[in-house]
Amino acid sequence: MENNIHPSFDKILKREDKEKLLNQHSMVIWITGLSGSGKTTIARELELELHKRGYLTKLLDGDNVRTGINNNLGFSEADRTENIRRIAEVSKLFMKGGVILINCFISPTEYIRNQAKQIIGDQDYFEIYVNTPLEVCEKRDIKGLYAKARAGLLKNFTGIDSPYEEPLNPDVEIKTVETDIEASVQQILDKLLPRIEYKNV
Repeated sequence: MENNIHPSFDKILKREDKEKLLNQHSMVIWITGLSGSGKTTIARELELELHKRGYLTKLLDGDNVRTGINNNLGFSEADRTENIRRIAEVSKLFMKGGVILINCFISPTEYIRNQAKQIIGDQDYFEIYVNTPLEVCEKRDIKGLYAKARAGLLKNFTGIDSPYEEPLNPDVEIKTVETDIEASVQQILDKLLPRIEYKNV
């Protein structure tokens, strides 16, 4: 009886089986940047373009994660770290099912992003840095979050009283003040498509 409680991973379908079925190489695309930088806008357009090309994707962001699996977490450094850890673990499960994940989270520090990369694996982690100046993010802020943070109503808000560390070596860097959405997505696709194209080796 005891032996039955241990998982038998050698008896279940492998990631390769799912990738062959879906005709794609699964991967986790991790989009980082300040609040209001344009992460979700880019993620949505990227997902649409991948869908048109026949790729199966799943988009994760703060709206669908913090209202569900991470609804017990705040924005302290410890909670941010745990938030990203859970997201990375969930992403890994989807990825092993052959799905391409598109994650857009501020993930403000190198430590947090490296934690995600270690969980997911270097070869399966594709990092996009949406580089938008703070003043531009504030102007775009339709939710008024920056104003609340500057008024002291929101604590630990990235860019105001909590730091954002720029990625050291992202796979793609998008400068939204210089590049429109179509060109931004194309810039990503140019580097991403060769890595998710299915190759039966």
